Amino acid sequence: MLPSRASVVVVGGGPAGFMAAIAAAEAAAGQLRGGVLLLESTPEPLHKVLISGGGRCNVTHACWDPRLLVDHYPRGGKALRGPFSRFAPGDTVAWFQAHGLQLVEEPDGRLFPRSNRSSSVIDTLRRAATAAGVAVHTAEAGQAAEALPGGGFRLRLRSGAELLAEHLVLATGSHPSGHRIAASLGHGLVAPVPSLFTLTLADHPLVALAGVAMDPVQLELLLTPLADTGAAATASAPGAPGKPQRQRGPVLITHWGLSGPATLRLTAFAARALRERRYRAELRVDWTGGRKPAELEGWFAAARREQARRQLGNWRPWPDLSRRLWLHLLALAGLDASLRWADLPRRGEQALVTALRDSRYRVSGRGPFGEEFVTAGGIPLAEVNLATMESRLQPSLFLVGELLDVDGVTGGFNFQHCWSSGWLAGQALAAQITGA
Repeated sequence: MLPSRASVVVVGGGPAGFMAAIAAAEAAAGQLRGGVLLLESTPEPLHKVLISGGGRCNVTHACWDPRLLVDHYPRGGKALRGPFSRFAPGDTVAWFQAHGLQLVEEPDGRLFPRSNRSSSVIDTLRRAATAAGVAVHTAEAGQAAEALPGGGFRLRLRSGAELLAEHLVLATGSHPSGHRIAASLGHGLVAPVPSLFTLTLADHPLVALAGVAMDPVQLELLLTPLADTGAAATASAPGAPGKPQRQRGPVLITHWGLSGPATLRLTAFAARALRERRYRAELRVDWTGGRKPAELEGWFAAARREQARRQLGNWRPWPDLSRRLWLHLLALAGLDASLRWADLPRRGEQALVTALRDSRYRVSGRGPFGEEFVTAGGIPLAEVNLATMESRLQPSLFLVGELLDVDGVTGGFNFQHCWSSGWLAGQALAAQITGA
């Protein structure tokens, strides 16, 4: 049975909500008169944790210095240094280890549970919630909240039931219900837009190479003036009109365009600018990962001497260059793959260097499957005390996780913000309740 009141009500059963509820219950150590109640609108909480990382759950990233960590957040940036100084990835690793889950670092810095199963993370959070005395109720969604004159809140649920909360935590992610509740309690909203998405390339033969992966690749998004796209002019976040966005790293060619970590990071930092331009832009791709023209010309000169009788299509400048991509770039440079290296004209070599270092593609939209995990936008950070995650506008209201105007790039950074903001809120809640 759902109680009629609680000391703390957490609305949202995602990673930030669970961390806030557990941290509050553990820190208060049984001094909560009405307990901690967590409401999740779906039948199964922590669904995003379950499906993240291909079912493995990239819990956090081995970026231990808060000064460097904030560089991985297109929205949030320097404002997050304070929260991350109190609860950083090292604290996340220690927290999960203390609760029975060991995290293992991969060569690229991502941290996964040793079991390689996201269910292990979910089991750990649910066990910790049960042990701390958190009451989890599923299929219960918060619909509206009213601040009471004497303090606390009256929360109305989707089922029609009402309950009273001395303290309220909103951890609803990007769901509109959380935005509505926050707005009714005086908060503003930075309009959410998709982040961390793949790019569709318009009518380009490159997509015939679906499945080819290259690392590293250098990407540069050339953002045309808004007038060129017919989009209405709006205030720009990172990625202002005409300002290029650059990223370097692994890229995957898909049936519709480009994916992979470098593409996702690029779209995260350019999320608002791309939305303003209706996802139309020019993409410059350096398939060499930043190699200098002189280095390529040296390889080609050596190929003329040492591979003179071999065909262009049968010898590549470096072994990790995909043969399928190499043949595509030869065609892009107007060169016959059966041409011998000894017969490569200077003009053809220059065209090949351009194809390798400066291929241009027309971006026509986002990837087709709605695969973006994260949104850019939410409650403005200026309206929240980031030391405690308490609202600056409404006492005893706490705002955590993706509900805030914070988003990170791929690699465990979005989960880290959830753990940090949830833990800080839980500590502050316990301090308020116990008077510590």
